[in-house]
Amino acid sequence: MRLLFVGVSHRKGEKKMKYRKLGNTGLFVSEIAFGTIPVLQGSIPVLPDYFNLSEEEALLVMERAFSLGCNLYDTAIVPEYGDAEPKLGEFAKRIGRERIVISDKARFYDGNELYQAVYTSCENLGTYADLYFVHQVDAEHEEAVFQKGGGLDALTELKAEGKIRFAGLASHYYDILLRGAKDARVDVLQGSGNLLERGMLDRIRKEPLFLEKGLLINKVYAAGLLPKFFPVQTLIRFVLSYPISSALIGLGTVEQVQAAMAEPEKVKEPSLKELSFLEVLSVLGKSYTEAPISCDRCQCCSCPYGTDISTVFRQHHYFFLGKDHWALKKLALGIEESAERCRRCVEMPCLEQCPGRLRIPDEIKRVAKLVQQHRFYSGIKYSSPEKSIIS
Repeated sequence: MRLLFVGVSHRKGEKKMKYRKLGNTGLFVSEIAFGTIPVLQGSIPVLPDYFNLSEEEALLVMERAFSLGCNLYDTAIVPEYGDAEPKLGEFAKRIGRERIVISDKARFYDGNELYQAVYTSCENLGTYADLYFVHQVDAEHEEAVFQKGGGLDALTELKAEGKIRFAGLASHYYDILLRGAKDARVDVLQGSGNLLERGMLDRIRKEPLFLEKGLLINKVYAAGLLPKFFPVQTLIRFVLSYPISSALIGLGTVEQVQAAMAEPEKVKEPSLKELSFLEVLSVLGKSYTEAPISCDRCQCCSCPYGTDISTVFRQHHYFFLGKDHWALKKLALGIEESAERCRRCVEMPCLEQCPGRLRIPDEIKRVAKLVQQHRFYSGIKYSSPEKSIIS
């Protein structure tokens, strides 16, 4: 089914939304999708922009996006996204359910739990979900999702029941997304990437299997940090230069909607060809008190002890870009143990695997030193090894 907009007009100076094929689903979705985290009311500690919108305020923001051609709205189960799910359901009822695509998700990996979660989501929405994702799948939960009776089997059953239309897998990890791309039960994928963290997008571009699935990309603004350094249209255009279906943007105000979806003002922006990774680091590095780590989060490296190397380096970036306390809390979850194991490691496969030839053990040591220097005034304590990022 191709979704067409009836009676949607564009004001002078606004660009007409473009649409892309959502894999083999038969759907066409807007290049820019609406992420509903910022319209919620609730307590989300890591939320980049917290607006605490009432239902009527939230509906006005979503309606503005719809008037600009947005037809894909992404949410998640209560309480993970506060009350965003019922707000989206009310919006769908007001605007006309068949005029939008609803994307929903839950962080349950066991088939029985995910099955119940979808029923709960449909009750909150007051309707079915077009796309439903097993959310934030990582190595610890991967087998629970893919195994018989796991999350993907549950979504397959729910498709047959008509509770959802298409089954999805969401992850920040390339290998898991690739496994999803190979799995016939998966219709759509959701990954992350942006101007800074482009490594996974580069790998996806080279793998033809991803073209068979609908692909949504989140974290386009890097948790709200990159718009301080680059125009939002530059960030969005960069992600849309990859073979994806839609760029998923968290939006909480009419002004944010217009900045993302309306024709940008005629300002001098760098062309995409000029935005090499090193040039991006050069721009961002002005806010650093030490040299940035030249990691684009391609995830080609591996650690025999299980340290999630690219995530450690991502939090290092986030610390200097403005999410200092939050990043420190994440880094403190096992960085001391990781640094010690790096020191004792003999194999060091990460050195050979890294395309950028980073001295990864030295960089891990540098991150550990950063956390140690700041943990005293931040009040953050190192966690026990059982709760660390190395597992």
